[in-house]
Amino acid sequence: MKTRLFFTMVLLLGGLILIHNCKPTQKEPVIGLLMDQYNVERWAQDTTFFIAKVKSLGGKVICLSANGSPERQIEQAKGLIDKKVDILVVLPVDLRKASEIVKLAKDASIGVISYDRLIEDADVNYYVSFDNVKVGQLQADYIKNRLQTGNVAIIGGASTDKNSFLLQFGQMGILQPYIERGDIKVVYNKMVDTWSFDAGYEAAKECLRNYKVDAFIAGNDLLARGAIKALLERGLAGKVLVAGQDADTQAREYIIQGYQTMSVYKSIEDIASNAARMAVDMANGNNIFYATYTVNNGFKMVPSLLIDPISVNKGNIGMEIDTRKKIK
Repeated sequence: MKTRLFFTMVLLLGGLILIHNCKPTQKEPVIGLLMDQYNVERWAQDTTFFIAKVKSLGGKVICLSANGSPERQIEQAKGLIDKKVDILVVLPVDLRKASEIVKLAKDASIGVISYDRLIEDADVNYYVSFDNVKVGQLQADYIKNRLQTGNVAIIGGASTDKNSFLLQFGQMGILQPYIERGDIKVVYNKMVDTWSFDAGYEAAKECLRNYKVDAFIAGNDLLARGAIKALLERGLAGKVLVAGQDADTQAREYIIQGYQTMSVYKSIEDIASNAARMAVDMANGNNIFYATYTVNNGFKMVPSLLIDPISVNKGNIGMEIDTRKKIK
């Protein structure tokens, strides 16, 4: 009896070991990251944080930059699809043309996350960005409170980027009651072709040639910097309020110096890390329970994760942004 019991226990133990050893080994998720270009300080930070987070979750990243070319980005996507990456994360150069990337990925059963900018008219799986309407609201609210009455000029972001329209929706939602009351007049409102210093500079020069301006609201800090250069040339820097967004290094210095009035801080670590987590979860077949918003891209209501931005100015910049923090 004892001998039989002994052999029974040995067989059971052997079976358990066999079952354990037969468990499938989870493969390393491979994430394709397609970036627009690195003309803005933050995009390098996004990439660094994204790669670090994916690595910490047991995956690896193949990252490519299109240098501002939508056609090149499509070709890069084809290359990553051929390499059979598990998930594509795309910061689209062109919101409409990038729909081809989504179609190619879907045909290959590869999921797509639209990063920071929402790809239009495409079956995108998820969208990760900031609440861009709130960014515009924060900009306009701060300028409205500081200005009270006067002339406002708006230099919007790239007209090809839906985020530019979301920003303006937020800005005008705050300003409209004061416009109707006559306290604030929007004397200039133009969207530029690119999110660039030169575009901001040329728009600000055009505006200042024709109007007296008490405040500029710029789509981002690069555009704001262009406006500041135009103001410096006229001896108006520090006298005209200037709002931007991103709170990049130069913007923080300008805020401290008094040339820029405020910016909107968007935690790059938060957006990049959350997108990385989502990509790895998708690759591993995990439930994405944290995409609690939906945003219409013209094809569907895309499940979205939207991160709250923070208004920063000379008074709170040290508290809201740890300027000593280094990217690892």
